[in-house]
Amino acid sequence: MSAKPKTLQEAVVHFSNPDNCLNFMARLRWPSGVECPVCGRKDAAFLANQRKWQCKSVHHHRQFSVKVGTIFEDSPIPLEKWLVALWMIANRKNGISSYEVARALGVTQKSAWFMMHRIRLAMQTKSFLKLGGPGTEVEADETFVGGKARNMHVDVRERRITGTGGKDKTAVTGMLQRGGEVRLAVLPNRRKDEIQRQVRNEIAAGSALYSDALQSYDGLSRDYAHQVIDHAEKYVSGKVHTNGLENFWSLLKRGIRGTYVSIEPFHLFRYLDEQAFRYNSRKQPMNDGGRFEKLASRVLARRLTYAELTGKIGGPTPN
Repeated sequence: MSAKPKTLQEAVVHFSNPDNCLNFMARLRWPSGVECPVCGRKDAAFLANQRKWQCKSVHHHRQFSVKVGTIFEDSPIPLEKWLVALWMIANRKNGISSYEVARALGVTQKSAWFMMHRIRLAMQTKSFLKLGGPGTEVEADETFVGGKARNMHVDVRERRITGTGGKDKTAVTGMLQRGGEVRLAVLPNRRKDEIQRQVRNEIAAGSALYSDALQSYDGLSRDYAHQVIDHAEKYVSGKVHTNGLENFWSLLKRGIRGTYVSIEPFHLFRYLDEQAFRYNSRKQPMNDGGRFEKLASRVLARRLTYAELTGKIGGPTPN
């Protein structure tokens, strides 16, 4: 079999060998040779019985594994299961539930849920580059994620949609560069200052910007070639439309309703990161194997603790 699996079946077989997992992660982390994560020495000795390395300098944490400094750190779950979980979540178009991951890997549903949120941390978009620029076209739109529309009513004063039982729909904004990436964010509201702050943070000045007729977009023409499509009249006027984002919202909500069923607003931004990662990795020549390696290359991230994830201590605020 090729050293690089191309299908889920090949990945399961390949990564069932602990040596393949170790070698894969070591090459990914240290392409120029193993380095001590504390002092940076490159002559650490490999301890075969413990499957760890030991730095030749005397200091705290001189023994280290390939998991140190990654989303896998301090997890008792072996890499054989972690890497298969990475493959599944990277390549399922509509997502995959923690129950299905638990059954596939032979772990508890609670462990699978925690694993998937750690993986979503690696899926976050980490780019200082803005979308667009002169000569490019960007769509901006917003939607609500939550309960069924038939159970909702609009509260004009609060600019939110409230469901029966006191459950609110959560506002989400999206910006899509045509032929390029999508950027998403959870909104506290749809007021002008909030939406325009997000637009200016993510879209380069001078871009051709298309939005709907929401008044919160008024005034953006000072920085962008801004054109509006009024959905009360029509959905397309030449190049002026937001159909790219409308299609993305359809994909996002199909995954949420069909796979995850219900998402707490506190965790919504993590699911947005997941869907954005897959969407931004959708184009050829990217394939399942390439998408998996792209995600695996991002695991060098701050470890997400269970206390942070469940809100028991100060965790990240959705943004």
